[in-house]
Amino acid sequence: MKQYPIVLTIAGSDSGGGAGIQADIKAISATGSYAASAITAITVQNTLGVEDIFPVPVNTLSAQIRCVLSDIGADAIKIGMLHSAEVVKAVAEEIDRFGISNVVLDPVMVSTSGHRLIEESAIKDLKSILIPKAKVITPNIPEAEILIDENIVSQEQLPDVAKRIGQKWNVSVMMKAGHISESELTDIFYNHEEDHIIKLTSKRNNTVNTHGTGCTLSSAFASYLAQGCSLDDAAKASKEYISNAIESGSQYAIGHGHGPVNHFWNLKKS
Repeated sequence: MKQYPIVLTIAGSDSGGGAGIQADIKAISATGSYAASAITAITVQNTLGVEDIFPVPVNTLSAQIRCVLSDIGADAIKIGMLHSAEVVKAVAEEIDRFGISNVVLDPVMVSTSGHRLIEESAIKDLKSILIPKAKVITPNIPEAEILIDENIVSQEQLPDVAKRIGQKWNVSVMMKAGHISESELTDIFYNHEEDHIIKLTSKRNNTVNTHGTGCTLSSAFASYLAQGCSLDDAAKASKEYISNAIESGSQYAIGHGHGPVNHFWNLKKS
């Protein structure tokens, strides 16, 4: 029998469907892998922002992860919103229990609309416990600023910041440049295992439909790792996927705020 490349996504649910678990499942599926999920929290949100967050009990979250991994397994794990220190610790324990090495961590701390999505007490544990267990992290500019406790104001800073983060936590870093206001969008991938930097440049699309871009990119990255891609190839493929998803999604209108990308740009031609 054939085997699917399997990705377990551990993240919050987005009622608007553009980010979180919903975006993860779409991206993992669209890039050719099988998506399983463990939900950390239920968010009340739409394209205009996050209105409330209801945490899933930690025991239930851990049980979801164990239930999936003990039966289905996973070739990669993607981790998104972990709102509390207890949740961070629980996820770290399950990763240790099952020994999954392809872990892509999107250190979700701030939503596109600027809403803080993580408790202050969780940031310390995210840094000390979970980031060292990841193979790749995918911070945006505000999240990178929290990690290094410095302001980032220019594109030229990104290679140095990515390398410093990578060397501090022994992890590869996909630095998302969307918050830098320049005509070209150049994401930076620091491959910690080979100690080199790749610049991934695309045309900036001035669209409001950017909700869930971080979730989508990190999920695609995990999907390509699950399929056996190298770090560099997964970085390049996930960048191409999200760039096209943003471009295609810019042509659609959903909601009254930040709409989603088009996760299925490579499948739907209309």
